[in-house]
Amino acid sequence: MGKPESLPSAQASVDRDEVIRRLGQVLPPANLLHSREDTKPYECDGLPAFRNVPLAVALPENEDQVRAVMRVCHELGVPIVARGAGTGLSGGALPHAEGVTLGLSKMKRIVEIDPVRRTATVQPGVRNLAISEATAPYGLYYAPDPSSQIACSIGGNIAENSGGVHCLKYGLTVHNVLAVRLVTIEGEVLVLGGDGLDAAGYGLLALTIGSEGLLGVVTEITVKLLPKPQLARVVLAAFDSLEKAGQAVANIIAAGIIPAGLEMMDRLATEAVEQFVHANYPLDAEAILLCESDGTPEEVAAEIERMEAVMRASGATQIRLSKDEAERLRFWSGRKAAFPAVGRIMPDYYCMDGTIPKRRLAEVLQGIARLSEEFGLRCPNVFHAGDGNLHPLIMFDANVPGEAEKAAQFGSRILTLCIEAGGTITGEHGVGMEKINEMCVQFHPDELEVFRAVKRAFDPQDLLNPGKAVPTLHRCAEFGMMHVHRGQERFPELPRF
Repeated sequence: MGKPESLPSAQASVDRDEVIRRLGQVLPPANLLHSREDTKPYECDGLPAFRNVPLAVALPENEDQVRAVMRVCHELGVPIVARGAGTGLSGGALPHAEGVTLGLSKMKRIVEIDPVRRTATVQPGVRNLAISEATAPYGLYYAPDPSSQIACSIGGNIAENSGGVHCLKYGLTVHNVLAVRLVTIEGEVLVLGGDGLDAAGYGLLALTIGSEGLLGVVTEITVKLLPKPQLARVVLAAFDSLEKAGQAVANIIAAGIIPAGLEMMDRLATEAVEQFVHANYPLDAEAILLCESDGTPEEVAAEIERMEAVMRASGATQIRLSKDEAERLRFWSGRKAAFPAVGRIMPDYYCMDGTIPKRRLAEVLQGIARLSEEFGLRCPNVFHAGDGNLHPLIMFDANVPGEAEKAAQFGSRILTLCIEAGGTITGEHGVGMEKINEMCVQFHPDELEVFRAVKRAFDPQDLLNPGKAVPTLHRCAEFGMMHVHRGQERFPELPRF
């Protein structure tokens, strides 16, 4: 963390006045911000450790204006960074100092709801939760529910392939989107995906989802909707050790149970949450699991009986079942409020995002505990246990000299730990600026070159969100990790693509 290195640009410098003049020809005056007072609020996303004030902020209201801005920037060689609600946690929306931030918050119209086909077509500035609110009268909802769903926009969810507490059963964003309209750097529109379950040609829709704004700007999204389950109930199980809770997660999945949600929190996390939302968590437990079942009443009853049996056999010291919808929501409110709860009791925290095989959960949690002692920083753990997506929250005080640097080193070590366990450096927050060095650890140079080739196919001038997500070989050499590649030593016979 800290001040970012200078991000690359297609030109050594740009003519600021010319950029603003040209953008002023395609946008109404109120939709173009260029004074420092107006652009400074856009200097970072949800990871404030990285900051840059953009040259200008464009706020289009429709696709035609997006296309016009893209054409201007393409002609002038000006970098573009797309931004949604700004809730991202990896610096993916960090502005370019000589570029334009393309804010999509004004494009927040729900274009169509089709209750028969169970789809909704929306603009990128629509909030995640607003989709479910708009479709509720039809008995439908949109399944991916990141903790920031009350504020985050669907366009940002597309960029980062967001998940949420129910992603284990219902999937990430990529599993719930049918089609997008994508504006290229040249201002052309591509329609990726379609109304059917499959579409002809290469799977460019899946390539776009999670591409962090490096390939184009999404202006319209068609998502699939699900019928609201008749009933949902949550089992809260307490354990006297992290190892037992971690093993319980593996045992639940091994038993063939796929819960609607399976979340884990350690003692530090539950203590912070209980002070904040009073979710009635057991504070004497070293870890708790929240395991949800949904479906018909008969399905839920049968599945919960199996869940409870596995948890008891795994060493649960206490098991509670939500007695009504209010208590179910209260159990989940604690998990979803974990980040702000930690923010209440510490001046700063650094939220990590890595994914590991579920069978290595207890081992990795022990490793994080050792790192916490090594760096002298507390680290509550909250995560999507069912799919191994960890969210350690490193607590520190940036006012104490050296603590921010220690937190950054601690976070990097956690990501390396995830890679060594056979996992990956992100589950849903993306790479952005935060984890770009760790990309050098996870991927072989040949693999990184394939990523760059895809980028060049869409954006040969490297104007779309430059310097993010995919590192250069020069950067990897500087980081000193080009010789490290997960799996290369263990599987030397595998071809490098």
